[in-house]
Amino acid sequence: MTQPLLDVRDLSVVFDTVTGEAKAVDNVSLRLEAGEILALVGESGCGKTVLSLSLLGLVPRPGRIASGAVQFLGRELRGLGEREMEKIRGARIGMVFQEPMSSLNPVFRAGEQIAEALRLHQGLSKAEAARRAVELLAQAGVPDPERSARAFPHELSGGMRQRVMISMAVSCEPALLIADEPTTALDVTIQNQILDLIKDQTARRGLGVLFITHNLGVVANVADRVAVMYSGRIVEQADVFSLFENPLHPYTQGLLRSLPRPGGERRPLTAIPGTVPSLSELPGGCHFHPRCPEVFDKCREAAPPLFRLDKDVLARCWLHENRAAPFPGT
Repeated sequence: MTQPLLDVRDLSVVFDTVTGEAKAVDNVSLRLEAGEILALVGESGCGKTVLSLSLLGLVPRPGRIASGAVQFLGRELRGLGEREMEKIRGARIGMVFQEPMSSLNPVFRAGEQIAEALRLHQGLSKAEAARRAVELLAQAGVPDPERSARAFPHELSGGMRQRVMISMAVSCEPALLIADEPTTALDVTIQNQILDLIKDQTARRGLGVLFITHNLGVVANVADRVAVMYSGRIVEQADVFSLFENPLHPYTQGLLRSLPRPGGERRPLTAIPGTVPSLSELPGGCHFHPRCPEVFDKCREAAPPLFRLDKDVLARCWLHENRAAPFPGT
């Protein structure tokens, strides 16, 4: 088996609270190959963003990585000092944060913010970095890139700000791009343009992309594989076709039932009852069992492992106990 671009093994992230440890990421394992787009899907509060920040060593206090391994191009990132991580962030791993208006510095022009990364990681002169920033904006489909490079973030639309963020994230030719909810708060037309831009950058640069979203509706248009997350745990992994054709976990099935059908098919949309539980009050057994229409006694008593149903299809549900063996390490 060839070495993956990103190999996350049994990763757990906890937050220390007055009532004890709250586990935001619970024994998560993921693999991502170069040139592949892996979508990480789940409701708000399920741990997606905490997982992405942990890969970069940016978990905010009082959070900390409690256990597990994060290997990037065969190198273990856990335990690296801040100076070493600074050489990786931006240069080898690019990040598109969730809200471009708060992620971009409001007092610096868009081009200057892209150029800063080029000067820091690639040693370009101020003039060279400025020229390269305009080129990157042009590649990202920004109209009149020279003018946009001189603009402050508040002078740009939400879609243009997101293009600036993507240009910044890929400016130093990273191997891995983490895109955290890159289409949130954008209208559908602009969403599709941003998704096309991410796919174009992946093809152009051979990037591996971890695409984080709560919206399964965009996943079919962008992802090669999907990992579904619930209350800190991965509950299903599959290639995108298998997941949409035959979802195996009741949570994934519920997410898909809540989506409108393409082609104008009329049918009622079904919401998943209840809400994502608080990290400090997680139910025993399967975390989804209080909301699950298929729950039975064992679901309340014991946490299911991930069962391998096919070569690349995993599901964390006791319904599949008699069909497959547990996936190692889960």
